[in-house]
Amino acid sequence: MATRGHHFPLACRPRRKARRPAVVKEERDGKIRDAAAAGPRGAESLATRPGGFPALATSMAEPPPITLADPTERYHELAFELLRHCLGRGTQPAQALPVLMPALARRLCEAGPGAAGDSREACEELRLGLLRLLGLLLRLCPAAALAPYLPEAVRVLRAALLDPFPEAKREACAVAAQAAKALPEHFHMQSESLISPLMQSVSHQHFRVRVAVIQATGAVIQFGNAKSLDDVLSHLAQRCFDSIPQVREAVIVVMGEWLLHLRDRYSFFHKLVPLLLSGLADEMHENRELALSYWKKVGLQWEKENEDDIKDKLDFYSAPPYYPQGVARPGLGCRELVMRHLYRILPGLCHDLTDWVVGTRIKASRLLYILLLHAEDHVTQHMELLLRTLYRVCLDEEILVGRECLKAAELIGMFVSPAVSLKLIVSDLEKAPQPSHLMVLSAVTRGSPRDVLQPHLGHLTDTLSHPHVSQCTAEVSYLEQLLGCVEALLETCQEDCKEVSLQLMKILVTVMAIPTVGHLHEQIEEAMKSLAEVQGLVGLVGLYRQHISELMQWVSSAPDTWTCYSSELLQLDVVATHSGPAIGEALQELFLILKTCLQTSKDPLMRLKLFSTLSQLLQEPNKTINSEGQFCNYLEIVIKDILAPNLQWRGGRTAAAIRTTAVSCLWALIDSGLLSPEETLNVERLLLPQILATLDEDSKMTRSLSCQIIGVFLEVSGKQFQPEKLTTIYPELLKRLDDASHDVRLEAAKALVSWFRCVDDDKKALLKTNIEFLYQELLVELDDPNQNIQLAVLDILKEGGILYPDLLAEQIKAVLHKHRSPTYLDQLLLHIESTGWRYSKS
Repeated sequence: MATRGHHFPLACRPRRKARRPAVVKEERDGKIRDAAAAGPRGAESLATRPGGFPALATSMAEPPPITLADPTERYHELAFELLRHCLGRGTQPAQALPVLMPALARRLCEAGPGAAGDSREACEELRLGLLRLLGLLLRLCPAAALAPYLPEAVRVLRAALLDPFPEAKREACAVAAQAAKALPEHFHMQSESLISPLMQSVSHQHFRVRVAVIQATGAVIQFGNAKSLDDVLSHLAQRCFDSIPQVREAVIVVMGEWLLHLRDRYSFFHKLVPLLLSGLADEMHENRELALSYWKKVGLQWEKENEDDIKDKLDFYSAPPYYPQGVARPGLGCRELVMRHLYRILPGLCHDLTDWVVGTRIKASRLLYILLLHAEDHVTQHMELLLRTLYRVCLDEEILVGRECLKAAELIGMFVSPAVSLKLIVSDLEKAPQPSHLMVLSAVTRGSPRDVLQPHLGHLTDTLSHPHVSQCTAEVSYLEQLLGCVEALLETCQEDCKEVSLQLMKILVTVMAIPTVGHLHEQIEEAMKSLAEVQGLVGLVGLYRQHISELMQWVSSAPDTWTCYSSELLQLDVVATHSGPAIGEALQELFLILKTCLQTSKDPLMRLKLFSTLSQLLQEPNKTINSEGQFCNYLEIVIKDILAPNLQWRGGRTAAAIRTTAVSCLWALIDSGLLSPEETLNVERLLLPQILATLDEDSKMTRSLSCQIIGVFLEVSGKQFQPEKLTTIYPELLKRLDDASHDVRLEAAKALVSWFRCVDDDKKALLKTNIEFLYQELLVELDDPNQNIQLAVLDILKEGGILYPDLLAEQIKAVLHKHRSPTYLDQLLLHIESTGWRYSKS
C-alpha cells in the first residue's frame, strides 16, 4: 500500500473506489452528462459540432461546470477529460477562460475565511490533472487573453506549490515557469508572491521536487521581478551542497542562465558568480563541465558587452610569467568579472571559510582557489584579509579545508610579489609566532618562483632562525611547521640555499633538540641530507664539518648562565652526538663548555645531561671526539676539572645520580682504549679514593662500574701497586662480595683476582695477615648458595692460593665440615697440591 509520503505515479496508482450513489436523483446538465457518458467520442463530437467550442462555452456559462464540484470523484475525472479534449481541439480556447479560471481557483485553492464549505479538490490525482489543465490553458491561449486572469493563476500556483502531493508540486513548478515565460510583461508584477512557496519547497525530501523548484525559481526571477533574487540566493546556495548531482546541476543551470540573460544581472554579478564558480569544483565531472561551459559563455558575453573598456587588455595584456602547470588560464572576460567584483565576494567567502558547517567550509575553500586563479596579481590588494583568514583555516580539523587553503596560499606565492607577501607574513610571525603563520609561509614559499624568491632568502632564513621564532615554543605542531618551512625552501630554492646553509642548519638543529619531536628525527635528517646535496657535500658529516665551528660558537654563548632548561644545552647535545667525526675539530669549544658547566655549583640536572652527552661521545671516541687524535690534549681537563669534582660524595638523590653518570663517563673513557698505561696510572692516582667511595653507592650500576674500574686499575698497575693501596682496596671489594646484586658480586670477584696478581714476593710478607684474612672470608663465600658466585670465589682462591698454599690448606681443613658440599673445597685442595711442590721447592 502506498502512503501519503511515498506516492505511486498516476499511471500505476491504485485508483480510489468512487463513491457512487445508488440512484442519481438530481439531473445534471444534459450536454455535459451525455458527453461524459459517451467518453472521448462524445467529447469529440461536442467539440467538433457546428459552432465548435464557443457552443460549449455558452453551455458552460450558465450554470458553471458543476460536474467539477460533484461529490462523485468519477464525475470529476470525466469532466476533466472532457475539458482537456475540448480545449485541445477547439478553435478559440481563450473563450473558456471566464468559466474555467474561477472553477480551477475554487478546486485548487483553499476557501477564504468567510466562504461556506470547502470546495477544494480532495483527490491528489485530480488536483494534478487540474494543474495540467491550467498548463494547457497557458499553452493554448494568447497572452492578451491570459493577462486578466494572471492573479487567479498565481493564486492557484501558490496553493499548488504547497500541495503535499509531490507530483502536484512538480507540475505547479512547471506551470509557474510556463506562466513566467508566457506573460513576461505582466508576470513581473505577480512574481514576488510565488517566491515564498517556492522557497518553502526547495528543501523537499524528493530530489525531483527540489530540481523542479530550482528550475521554476530560475524562470520566475528571470521573467519576473529581480528584486526577489536576494530572497532566493541563500536557499539556492544551500542546494550547492545537495547530495544529489541533479540538484546541483539545476543550480548551475539557473546561475548560468541568470548570468547570461537576467535583465539586472550587472547588479548581481558579485552574488551570482560565486555560485556558478562553485560548480567548477563539483564532485561530478559532468557538473564541472557544465559549469565551465556556462562560465566561458558568460565571460565571452561580458567581453563583447564591454569591448571598449577592455580594448587595451585584449590587444596588449600578456599572460603572467608564472602560472600553475597543467591549468588552463580563464578567458579575459572571466578574469575581469572576478577582479572587478572580488572586493565584494571575498569578505563573504572568508566568513564562510570559518563557518561551523564542514560542508560550507569545504565548498568555500575550493571556491577560494578558483577565485585566486582568476584574480592573479589583483589579489595583492586583498592580502591582509586573505592572510588573516588563511591563518585561521589552514589548521582546520577537516583535512580537505586545510589542503585547499594551502593550495590557495601557493597561488599567492606565484602571483604576489614576495616583497609584499613575505613582508606581511614575516611581520605577523615576528609579533606572535603561530603554527598557522609557518604553515601559510611554507605554502607561499612552495608557490613562489625560485628566481623571484632568491633576493628575499637571506632575510627570511634570518627571521626563521632567530630564537624568538625558532625557540619560542616546544609544541610539536609548531615545530612541524617550522620544519615544513625549511623543506619548502630546499624544494624551491635548491642550490640557492647554499647562501643560507648555516641558518637552515640552526633551524634543523633547534627542532631536533626538542625532546618531544623524536618522531621527526628521520624527517629532519632527510632535510639535512637534501641541504648537503644541493651544496655538493658528502652526507651529514660533510654538512656538519662545513658548519661545526659556527654551530659550536652559536651554542656556546654564555654557558655560565645555562640551566637544565636552556635551549643551548639541548642544541649542544644534538651537535656533539650527531656530527660524528666533525666534533673532533671543535674540541676546544666543547671542553670549554664542559669545564664551565660541569662545576659542582652548577644546576645538577644540567650536569646530568652533559655527562650523558660526554658518555655517549666516549662510546666510540675514534669516530667522535678523537677523530682528529687531539683528545689527549684535553685529558687533564676531563680528569681534574670534570670528573674529580663530580665524584665527591654529596647528599641527595640528584648528587648520587651525578656520581653515577660521572662513573659511567670514567668507565667509558677507560674501556674505550684511548688511555695509555701511563695515562691510566695517572687517572688511578687521581681518582682511586673517589672510586672506592662509590662502591657504597645505592645505585647498582655505580657499584658494578666502580668494581670494573678498580679491576682495570689493578690490571694496568700490576706489581707496581703500593702495599698501602692494596690494603685499602681489598676490604671494599670484600664487602661487595656480600652485595645484594649478583652482578656486583661477580665484578668484585674479578677485581679480587686482579688484586692477588698485584702481590709479588716483596709485598707478600707485608700483606700476610691481610692475605690470611682474605682466605678466611673467601672460604665463607665459597659456600654461597649461588653456583656462579661459588665458581667466581673459587677462581679467586686458586689465584690467591699460590701465595700461601700451606696456610690456605690448613684453613680449608678447618672449615671442611662446615660447608654444605665439600666439592669446591676438594677442588681447591687438589689445585694447591698440584702447585705446592713448585712453591716448596722455591
